Amino acid sequence: MSKSMENLVKEISGLTVLELAELTKALETAFGVSAAMPMAAAMPASEAPAAAGKKEEEKTEFKVELVDAGANKINVIKALRQVKKDLGLTEAKKMAEETPCVIAEAVSKDEAKAMQKTLEDAGAKVKLS
Repeated sequence: MSKSMENLVKEISGLTVLELAELTKALETAFGVSAAMPMAAAMPASEAPAAAGKKEEEKTEFKVELVDAGANKINVIKALRQVKKDLGLTEAKKMAEETPCVIAEAVSKDEAKAMQKTLEDAGAKVKLS
């Protein structure tokens, strides 16, 4: 660094914060630039693609898991047979008694929410993941 630059840095380092703010505004006006960092440059390059990817990745498939059948297992068994039409009475009873168990995998959000509501209305505890 040249001697004149060193003197300039020494002068600037002696200024107060208020004086530095005024100097910044004067330099921005004189040269038609901004001291503010652009938003894209503010984020490190390694984080930029990751942040963009998170917004695009919305979960589309859910797993419905029966956590607890609750006190009224008969209603839960009926609800299980209602949400899974292919379940027989014995299979539904086994699912209600052997919790936690997976009821459905890779179902849409709407379908998972509907299953959850039906089972919870019957008294069961359900987890979506």
